[in-house]
Amino acid sequence: QVQLVESGGGLVQAGGSLRLSCAVSGGAFSGYVMGWFRQAPGKEREFVTTINRIGSSTENADSVKGRFTISRDNAKNTVYLQMSTLQPEDTAVYYCAACRFSGHQIKQRAYHYWGQGTQVTVSS
Repeated sequence: QVQLVESGGGLVQAGGSLRLSCAVSGGAFSGYVMGWFRQAPGKEREFVTTINRIGSSTENADSVKGRFTISRDNAKNTVYLQMSTLQPEDTAVYYCAACRFSGHQIKQRAYHYWGQGTQVTVSS
């Protein structure tokens, strides 16, 4: 059974940084495209960023370009989300997800496995 566990969320002031981690177990991590999504209060879950299987290519949502960076360590079965210049509108529950398909996957329905989420709160 594939399990994804996010960590690293918390409370940060506007302009600050956080790094989220997502540890994957029970599956072939290097065979998954990985993504991060987020859901703000009262809003639908949205795409944030994705990374290909070998970590050589990424795609970001326009709202986080230049501020968020996704990376992965296939030796550690872990994907990361480095977030900088955080703003109050970045406040959300952040989810990591794994997809068995190749390529950049920005649609939620493409992802087969999901974590439980980690809360990120940015104060103004």
